[in-house]
Amino acid sequence: MQPYSLDLRIRVGAACAQVGSRQQQAAERFGVSVSFIKKLSHQQRQTGSLAAKPASGGPARSIFPSEQTWLVAYVGQHADATLAELNAAWQAAFSRPVGQTSIWNVLDEHGLRRKKKQPRQ
Repeated sequence: MQPYSLDLRIRVGAACAQVGSRQQQAAERFGVSVSFIKKLSHQQRQTGSLAAKPASGGPARSIFPSEQTWLVAYVGQHADATLAELNAAWQAAFSRPVGQTSIWNVLDEHGLRRKKKQPRQ
């Protein structure tokens, strides 16, 4: 999800700074939530800035580069393996669970993503 633009943040901040303004009215006027306005006001008080915070990057990767190399090589040798079979082979090789989505993402990044079967016509 993309953060709100700095322009919108500035307009919301200015509207909330007006005497007698209410957060609910500003939220309706700009199409944002009241919780966003509360967080924006808190951020401005704490940092003096309305700019969006930098992205956190999400959770740490569960498959490390050396393990990705193993997975790509395994798929090269077992091209017809399903995700469930790849997951089982992964757990046997590394003795720790990993989600099938993580396996799928590695395959996708290496251009090995499985194509969906086309429906019969």
